[in-house]
Amino acid sequence: MFLGENLLAYLVLALGGALAVGNILALIKPPPTAKAEGDLAKAPVARSVLMAAVGALAAAWSLASLIR
Repeated sequence: MFLGENLLAYLVLALGGALAVGNILALIKPPPTAKAEGDLAKAPVARSVLMAAVGALAAAWSLASLIR
């Protein structure tokens, strides 16, 4: 295969981890000020927690696929 047999699992691991970490960091440390008029002061909590959970699930699933 072109980039290895586990390319899809590595991509899902990277994207899931980035999704989880990015949303958690958005909740922990919001930007100090809004940059544009339509920007929110802080990230929506329910959506960020849901997206972080989806990312963590995807990362865990791909990690389990790589380990087996």
